[in-house]
Amino acid sequence: MQTLSLFFQAATAGMLMSSSLGATLHDVGSRVMYGASMLYVLAAILAWRPGGGSPRPILYASGFLVLASVQVVLGIAHVPSLHVPLGVVMFGLSLLALGMAVTGRGTKS
Repeated sequence: MQTLSLFFQAATAGMLMSSSLGATLHDVGSRVMYGASMLYVLAAILAWRPGGGSPRPILYASGFLVLASVQVVLGIAHVPSLHVPLGVVMFGLSLLALGMAVTGRGTKS
C-alpha cells in the first residue's frame, strides 16, 4: 500500500503542474501515503511483539515515518528542490522494503 501510494504521488506530481485536479489528487494522496506510513509502523510492531518476529522492521518503518514527516513539511512549505528528490528516495526505499518483505529477507532476526 505504501509503495503504491508513493507511485500515485509521483503521477499526481506531474499532474500538479498542469491542472487543479492534480493538486487535489496530490493532496489526498499525501494523506493516504502518510497514513500508510503510520500503518507500516503499526504492522511492524504487531509482527514483532505478539507475532514473535524481528524488531528490525520497526526501525525501517519508523525511519520511513520520519522521512514521510519531512516530506509533508517540505510539501507544505513549497520546497520542490528538496521535496521531489526526497520523494524519489522514499519510493526507492519503499520498493526495497517491499522486495525484502516479498522475499522474506526482512523478517529474519
